[in-house]
Amino acid sequence: MSGIRAGGGAGTDGGAEAADGAGTGDAEAGTLTAVRSGWQDPDPADRPMMRWWWFGPDQEPREIDRELEAMAAAGLGGAEVAFVHPLRETTDRFGSPRMLAALRHAAERARELGLRLDVTLGSGWSFGGPHIGPEHASRRLRWERREISPAPLDFPARGAWPGDDLVGAYVGEGTAPAQWTHVPATQGAEVLRIPAGLGPRTVLLAWSEVTGQQVKRSSAGAEGPVLDHLNADATRHHLDVVGEALLGAVPAALLGSVFCDSLEVYEAGWTPRLPEEFARRRGYDPVPVLHRLVTEEADGEGPDTAQLRIDMGRTLGELVEENFLAVCRDWAAGHGVPFRVQAYGEPPVTLSAYRSADLVEGEGAGWKEITACRWASSAAHLLGHGVVSSEVWTWVHSPSFRATPLDLRAEAHDHLLSGITRFVGHGWPYSPPEAPGLGWRFYAAGALDDRNPWWPAMPELTTSLARLCGALRRGERVADVAVLVPADDARAAHAGGFDLFKAARDLIGPRIPAAIRTGGWDYDLVDDPALETLAPDAYPVVVVARATRMPGTSRAWLDAVRAAGGTVLAVEAPACPAHEQVSETDLGAALRSALPPDVALRGDGGEIGTVHRSLDGGDLYLVANTGGEVRRVAITPRTSRAHWELLDPDDGGRRALADRSSAEAEGEAGGRGEAGGGNGDVGGVDDGTITLELHPYQALVLIGSDDEPDRTDAHGDAASLDGATSRAEPHAQLALAGPWTFTSEGDTEREVTLPHGWEEEFPPERSRGDYEIEVRIGAEQVPAGARVELDLGPCAPMPRPDGAQGFRAEVRPPVGEIAVVEVDGESAGIIWRAPHRLNLTDRLRPGTHRLRLTVLTTAAGASAVDPHAGPMVEESRRMFGDRFALQDLDRTLEDVHRGLHEVPVLRVLRG
Repeated sequence: MSGIRAGGGAGTDGGAEAADGAGTGDAEAGTLTAVRSGWQDPDPADRPMMRWWWFGPDQEPREIDRELEAMAAAGLGGAEVAFVHPLRETTDRFGSPRMLAALRHAAERARELGLRLDVTLGSGWSFGGPHIGPEHASRRLRWERREISPAPLDFPARGAWPGDDLVGAYVGEGTAPAQWTHVPATQGAEVLRIPAGLGPRTVLLAWSEVTGQQVKRSSAGAEGPVLDHLNADATRHHLDVVGEALLGAVPAALLGSVFCDSLEVYEAGWTPRLPEEFARRRGYDPVPVLHRLVTEEADGEGPDTAQLRIDMGRTLGELVEENFLAVCRDWAAGHGVPFRVQAYGEPPVTLSAYRSADLVEGEGAGWKEITACRWASSAAHLLGHGVVSSEVWTWVHSPSFRATPLDLRAEAHDHLLSGITRFVGHGWPYSPPEAPGLGWRFYAAGALDDRNPWWPAMPELTTSLARLCGALRRGERVADVAVLVPADDARAAHAGGFDLFKAARDLIGPRIPAAIRTGGWDYDLVDDPALETLAPDAYPVVVVARATRMPGTSRAWLDAVRAAGGTVLAVEAPACPAHEQVSETDLGAALRSALPPDVALRGDGGEIGTVHRSLDGGDLYLVANTGGEVRRVAITPRTSRAHWELLDPDDGGRRALADRSSAEAEGEAGGRGEAGGGNGDVGGVDDGTITLELHPYQALVLIGSDDEPDRTDAHGDAASLDGATSRAEPHAQLALAGPWTFTSEGDTEREVTLPHGWEEEFPPERSRGDYEIEVRIGAEQVPAGARVELDLGPCAPMPRPDGAQGFRAEVRPPVGEIAVVEVDGESAGIIWRAPHRLNLTDRLRPGTHRLRLTVLTTAAGASAVDPHAGPMVEESRRMFGDRFALQDLDRTLEDVHRGLHEVPVLRVLRG
């Protein structure tokens, strides 16, 4: 799959990746050595960033410093500043000298801390503000239909609302005309004259009007219309006013990138120069036939309704790319900073439009679905970008403060399975120390900062994700299947502005991507502009879904695929020959007939996802469990390798996988058990099949090569690659039901037995409980070379409640939510992810020990009883209007379980 390219534009030479801190420019970027080195010492650029919500503007240098220092301590890689609505009275305004000075201070402090700082080129979304007048505001077509008499009629050609302009008038006989006649209007005329007719008639008027859409969630002083993304003058005007102020305050040398969120300019389907641009691009004047966007005219010259809509959609897509994305990119380049964008939404921007940006970003979980992450990662693959970021944790376990580190881990792994290699968390709310109660929060989940009691687990999570992101940008992603975006069919279904990504996703449906991913293949979305430069042998299989129309260039490319020996599979796609048609139900079988799976799985239950990266001299596979059950899975890569290593992102270790008997591998595949991958557990290899056990929401990395692995792991432990190839044999175990000594935040100590929770004992805001027990270990219980571990128990299924928003891990872990472990008063580690185990070999030797588990929960309880949350919203509304509402507050305590929910076990394992 090397060498795939589509289109051109910035970033295709790898320069954008270097600007993004990808670190992939060295000669060993795609080698096994680079993967192993990065595993041992992750590149700081691979750490997750956080979207940093700046309310107001109302920020102070001292709190800016404190929050940046907290981000650095948590292992985060930096912040993306997003200017949003005010939360209290402030005399400051967006773009003021004080705000810009605070931004400069943040950039300088971030640089001192080794953090990256990005900035959004506006406040709220989409771009706009008080500097946008009717001439630069987003526009749409408004259709007005009236019945009139046979008499001639004069009426004003100017609308009653400022900025309204008459585009076209069309008259037809009767009340349901089958034919329409265009009534030309003189340029600049104040009155339009409709001549007399023979009988009752209907007039159809097309007005260009501003959409009226205002910038959402804007800062104080940033209120105003959303700009016209189809108009280069409007884009430049915004950059001149807002962008120049921001980059005048913060030089490019202090910024990682400038950012644009997903386009949400609803119904944006018109711009003043559209007729002229349409005629130049499509070869005919659209105005005389514009009524066919909304009517089905039986006869007449020119395009029918479907073709006019297709031509209009193509024109809109080209205009938003050229007049917004490319203008922003070129402006950013002139300032020496990359332009990062989520290039989907309204107006109907194409997948290939990412070529007009430097850095590619998506969002949305759902590795078996078509998400905006898949849209973005496909574009990145086509463009040759190793780095593709995603806005992760949007709405995670809504409402704010309800998310757990296990939720964050699970969703991040889901994004990785969609081709993502970099994260921008959503997000971190700036909150001043004097804010009452729990402090400031964004209106939607999550609030992912150090106010969460479980925050001590964050450094382990960020390190694990940095290892995975670094590994997954090495080499080349292997994708055997191309899924053609049915863009023209999506356009034919829409008369005006719309979201091409969502329309195409809905046309393709969920079953096609699910069949590809669960069948063991990976895929890219490809669109018509990409095919103009995409090699016909780039993908062995092309799936065409529900396409009745496509450009001649795309038909020719499909012919070239067939001529090159590729397979075209059509699902309800009349644009393809009958012999290529398959049903959704039979798609998996048809794919297997065309090409063996890249990764064949047994025992996966449809919940194990993989990503394959082809390396120089080897292959890398991410294997992730996306469900709440333990899965013992047999993995057979299509590419055979002599040696296999297992890399665990949680502890950073590397372990060699040795051969096992065929009977053992077959017998364990598909089964369940307590023993499994991670924290010292490894699988085995039998005749090219690797058997692993993955716990809920666990991810591991496999590396295959034909050369003997290096004899050191991430810890420099030469013995680790010679270690056991299956879980060590149990020697002894001790159930720790109790009694335990329990206290919570200064309460009187008392004895409890486990399982134990304190939901009914203490007020909701109680977020800490301390459990202590004395443990006696005899010499006979710990033979030489034995491993001693604390196991808090398995996860229990906890299905998603009806109506719940945002991603969540659908399990109840044995601890709610983390356990900080001490042995004899010394810190021993944190337990928060499956498998919920901790190696205590160096701490629990024969003798008597004091074991202490400090259980830390979420801040959901404190949020639920915070008396200041409601008044904070009301104060903001009183002073600044209705800009937001805190969402899902009625679900704050839903499925909250505090305490230890299983009986922990001390287990001794013989090596």
